[in-house]
Amino acid sequence: MSILSGKHIILGVTGSIAAYKAADIASKLTQAGALVDVILTGAGEKFVSPLTFQSVTGRKAFTDKDLWGDQAHVMHISLGKVADLLVIAPCTADTMAKLAHGIADNLLTVTALAAKCPLLIAPAMDGGMFDHPATQENLKTLQSRGVWVTGPAEGHLASGLKGTGRMVEPAEVLGQIRVALGQNGELTGKKVIVTAGGTQEAIDPVRVITNHSSGKQGYALAQAALDAGAEVTLITTPTALTPPVGAKIVNVKSVQDMLDALLNESADVLVMAAAAADFRPKHVAQNKLKKRDGIPQIELEAAPDILKTVAGSGSKTKRFKVTVGFAAESRDLLENASEKLKSKGLDFIAANDISAKDAGFAVETNRITLLFADGSQETLPLMTKTEAAEKIIEHIARLLK
Repeated sequence: MSILSGKHIILGVTGSIAAYKAADIASKLTQAGALVDVILTGAGEKFVSPLTFQSVTGRKAFTDKDLWGDQAHVMHISLGKVADLLVIAPCTADTMAKLAHGIADNLLTVTALAAKCPLLIAPAMDGGMFDHPATQENLKTLQSRGVWVTGPAEGHLASGLKGTGRMVEPAEVLGQIRVALGQNGELTGKKVIVTAGGTQEAIDPVRVITNHSSGKQGYALAQAALDAGAEVTLITTPTALTPPVGAKIVNVKSVQDMLDALLNESADVLVMAAAAADFRPKHVAQNKLKKRDGIPQIELEAAPDILKTVAGSGSKTKRFKVTVGFAAESRDLLENASEKLKSKGLDFIAANDISAKDAGFAVETNRITLLFADGSQETLPLMTKTEAAEKIIEHIARLLK
């Protein structure tokens, strides 16, 4: 999570049972390299102690007592001045009202008033409180000022009621933090489409022809593009992965589904990281093939060539400013990747040897060689798929410039 590395984040914690989630957020932000200063309101202290946050961040957790200490006249100014982002999670209805009306009666709200950085809130409150006209009016006021809002979710509440008011899970907050921090990135104002996963070509209503792609590299690319400030559409086949927060998700299964989805989208950049099938059954059985009927003979035909259709020599007009492909090969890596680069009219291609145990499908690392349309190459050492994605996004940003 390099976008978080070195970032100074203030985490405000107010009086909600969801305060326990804030400890997880503080811990994960710190693990990602962020400098986290926690400010607890008096009510927030009733749920989680300052010591909990000091333990997970390695930094002092501030309370209202610090507002009246020996640094009283500068504490809120010094905290707000250095922050890259102010996050209040959970944010109660009371704190939302104070933020909306400029009331600064505790260290957190006075810091929010003094801070120049973006503000992200994760509302949390019990039944009926979020839907109350006063809360809704406060929400509109905050949103009109550019405050980022994530949640609340619908579900079981502390009172036993069901309704809208649950604070979203830490993963959602962390994803929104990344989106907020990426707003001035190198791809701000750009639209990026990323495809991910292995396509599925039906044999019958039960069985499919597919491949070993997990979608991890594609999902990492979508996250890296979001971190760089892009508006991201992720066209994905079924995977066990959680989509990155902030991306528009388009779910597909077959090559034809993916092609249709791409033709319905427009963007500055296409990153074709999906492992799209080259072949598919010529005829799909209407009913499940039964063992008693003997071994079926499955005739294959060529599947649509997505890249040629939307970006390469098969397309009449250039739909994307930058088009990136992937070549997953088990032999003649560079030769095959180079041929694909040229035949499909790509700006560059990422070639990876799927026969290597530490690269390719279903692992966390990759070993990639980038081949560019101008004939240049760059060999990347073994790195995580997240790091590889960031390198690819850096090259895309340079090409767009």
